[in-house]
Amino acid sequence: MPNSFPTQRTPEKSEAAARTLIDDLLAEQQELTAVEKFSRTHDGHAVRGQLYRDLLPATPPAPGQQYAFEVNLDQCSGCKACVSACHSLNGLDDDETWRGVGLLIDAPNAHDAKRKVQQGFQQNITTACHHCVDPACLNGCPVFAYDKDPLTGIVRHLDDQCIGCQYCVMMCPYEVPQYSKARGIVRKCDMCHSRLAVGEAPACVQACPTSAIKITVIEQAKVRGKYRGVPRKDELPESRNHSENGDSGNSSLRNNFLIASPNPAITLPTTRFVTQRTFPEKLFAGDSSVVRRSDSHLPLVMLLTLSQFAIGASVAAVFVKPALPLLILALVVGLVALVAGSLHLGQPLKAWRSFLGWRKSWFSREVIALSAFVFFIMLAVGAMWSPAGQPCERFLAPCAALAGLLTVTCSAMIYVQTRREFWNAARSFTKFFGTTLLLGSAATFATLGFTDTSPGAIVASAVTLVVATIGKLGFERRIFLHLVDDGTPGPTPLNKTARLLAGELNGIVRARIALGLCGGVLLPLVAMSQVTTSLPALAVTALALSVVGELIERYLFFTAVVTQKMPGGLSA
Repeated sequence: MPNSFPTQRTPEKSEAAARTLIDDLLAEQQELTAVEKFSRTHDGHAVRGQLYRDLLPATPPAPGQQYAFEVNLDQCSGCKACVSACHSLNGLDDDETWRGVGLLIDAPNAHDAKRKVQQGFQQNITTACHHCVDPACLNGCPVFAYDKDPLTGIVRHLDDQCIGCQYCVMMCPYEVPQYSKARGIVRKCDMCHSRLAVGEAPACVQACPTSAIKITVIEQAKVRGKYRGVPRKDELPESRNHSENGDSGNSSLRNNFLIASPNPAITLPTTRFVTQRTFPEKLFAGDSSVVRRSDSHLPLVMLLTLSQFAIGASVAAVFVKPALPLLILALVVGLVALVAGSLHLGQPLKAWRSFLGWRKSWFSREVIALSAFVFFIMLAVGAMWSPAGQPCERFLAPCAALAGLLTVTCSAMIYVQTRREFWNAARSFTKFFGTTLLLGSAATFATLGFTDTSPGAIVASAVTLVVATIGKLGFERRIFLHLVDDGTPGPTPLNKTARLLAGELNGIVRARIALGLCGGVLLPLVAMSQVTTSLPALAVTALALSVVGELIERYLFFTAVVTQKMPGGLSA
């Protein structure tokens, strides 16, 4: 029967005499384990240099310099340890990520068996906030909720300042800021600045098992020269950047930041992607074949459509008599637009702060212009009702119309500044001012139907409505010129938008066209040929259908937009 008690060590026996071959083999086996190696290194305080000192610059940034991520593509295995570490340390929500891992491949669709062009090349890409030299998120924020540290260059988000407008999400071409519905604010990577302040590496840097990520110090002037000017020879990176082989998705010039990524001249990203290998001449993002609709932003749909409706009515009031019905309609619809717009904010009680960034943010300028428009409309309506205000009546309505047109301009610039192709200047300005003209004509046609106005004025408003509707619908159809076959290599953002509108969103597109034709063309033509008693009902119906049609158009404006972003992974 074996002894159930542990064998006690004899004090007189030496350590060497007690050691056996089995003990030596066990000790050798323990030496080979990663746990034992890490434990002994940690006990000897040798691990601190590797995890804290060697992954950080030897000195902090000097004036004109800043911290930046450097990613060694040759060492990135795509294990996503950096993603997990970032998520755990920052306490992110389940659907919230501040660092992602994407893929570059040499075929536009890795799942298409019909295409034989794929050679099997894959390159993992780990990315987070690039802490840009000229950050678009900071420039577009209406409430100063972003700060670029003057000493470290880190772009931080100030949670307590944020109103949840999500404009920074649209402004950032890399889709870095993440909106948290639970908190009603936006959050983003801050390079673990609290750890850097005490000499510790960020979570993603420290967690990478292959040391593919590290923190470096870069010259901001060199970044500007590289992406917005002609770099000198001494500004070229020491190690070869693989992205110099590829083209920029939004520019005819070569993208010397990263293949299949947005044009770096937009924000001047500071992240460096380095490799010693020669990559294939043409690479695609792993998710380049994915076509996915965007957020509909329904409160913004209501804000833009109704505000342009009200502005169109106010402009018509300058030329049409009696003007009071149009001004009252503009006032009511404008107030509804303001309320609808506030519903888009995650922190609506902080909406009063939206004007603070008027020097840089078109969002702030839109808020100021729309508020001025509603203010002048209220004064104009009051002046027409009050005998004391009649002397001011002549210039209050034109002031309201001018403030309204300025509002439409600011609204269009909000989306033009995001650099998304579907929201470029030609499309945004044409659609926004087209809606203003169309709904202003429809409002005039509807209100004149209830007044004793000359038939010529009614016919003029109806003809204007018909022409505006046909012109706007024709312009919207131009997007389908970019429709290409699904198998076309490297679909552009406009290709994907056209495929969305012709496929997943096609039913909504058809409804928009039908409502536009009925409300803006058919009913006005019928109304002009009917007796006077039927004109009011037809005119009001035409206005209602036109408004619904424009609401659908603005819904498609948001849901169908596709932007080039950082490379993602293969779609499931």
